[in-house]
Amino acid sequence: MEVHSQLERRTKTRILSIDIFRAITMLLMIFVNDLWTLSNIPEWLDHKPADVDGLGLADIVFPAFLVIVGLSIPFAIRNRKSKGDDTKNILIHIAERVFALLLMGVYMVNFENINQEALGFNKYWWEILMAFAFVLIWNVYPENDGKHKLYNGLKFFGYAILVFLAWIYEGGTADNPIWMQTHWWGILGLIGWSYLLCSLAYLIGGNNLITITAIWVFFNLFNVGVFAGWLDFMQLIKPYVWIVGDGSMPALTMAGVLASVIYINFSESNKPYIFILIIAGMGLLSLAYGFGTRPFWGISKIQATPAWVGICTGISLLIYPVLFLIVDIFGKKNWAKIIKPAGTATLTCYLIPYFYYPVIALIGIYLPMSLRTGVIGLIKSFLFALFIILITGVLNRVGIKLKI
Repeated sequence: MEVHSQLERRTKTRILSIDIFRAITMLLMIFVNDLWTLSNIPEWLDHKPADVDGLGLADIVFPAFLVIVGLSIPFAIRNRKSKGDDTKNILIHIAERVFALLLMGVYMVNFENINQEALGFNKYWWEILMAFAFVLIWNVYPENDGKHKLYNGLKFFGYAILVFLAWIYEGGTADNPIWMQTHWWGILGLIGWSYLLCSLAYLIGGNNLITITAIWVFFNLFNVGVFAGWLDFMQLIKPYVWIVGDGSMPALTMAGVLASVIYINFSESNKPYIFILIIAGMGLLSLAYGFGTRPFWGISKIQATPAWVGICTGISLLIYPVLFLIVDIFGKKNWAKIIKPAGTATLTCYLIPYFYYPVIALIGIYLPMSLRTGVIGLIKSFLFALFIILITGVLNRVGIKLKI
């Protein structure tokens, strides 16, 4: 009963295991995103090419983050309702978050396609200005120090920088120049679209297990339908109206939503162990689905195949109840203290490399290959990921923490 009462007290604030799961995922995301700086590392750590039937560690991290986005949605919406927000205000908040994610995603993707010769100066300055604008716009400023005009001015300046960067932008080639385009929306854009669909789904379905389960199944079936050819008759509208990732991204996110709805229905009724068993069962079912569809279309993150969705969903849903048991039931959380900033200031943590890499490129100082090869290189990238998280914590303490 003591464990249950402690659990109930925690549910009134936030589920700590979700924050820690997010922090671990961010640690791994920064780690795998730094693998490009290394040589002679195991293939199983990196992304698999689109035409290879396989899965690397880097192919699992993003889907895990989407599941975590879904885990957070029901609690975020419930929290806003507890503060008195009605459906209209919640929809406005969702729209603001989606706008921010799409905007950042579009700029990040277009940086990858920039034509430096047409730009007229080093492209890494464009990247630094982009990241700096994001900080100005989405930093959490103090509310009660009487400097609202200053903070609004900083946000306006951030948007002005983005307008300037868009004005001078040129991508493509000298023979075929192009302006900024959506391309594939970027990681943040994909998160934005998935967050939008699954937030609306939760607003519609609430904590009704049947409705939320049906929506999760729908997104998975849509994904299968694309590969099976069931939706070929809709090809004419695909360029204009479609579900992001052929249904794969919201399928992953909706799995997290469903897990939290199950939690709300069981753990908050003093039945946390039933919740753990159900989520573990969902994980095993998802793995079976993933490996069951593998013979048809293979495992591919780039193609977003059903097998990739199922296997990654299963892995996430097997990891999460273990963290829930350790953190929220047994109260063992101090082991994750060092990576805590990555779970509570995730956007800040994600953006810091967008300053680090261009600055290093502009300075032209790199570690010797002996420190970027093999096991030593992997240790270097892991320490780099920890360094980024520690910097995030320092920035939080001095008042720099991004939130959308």
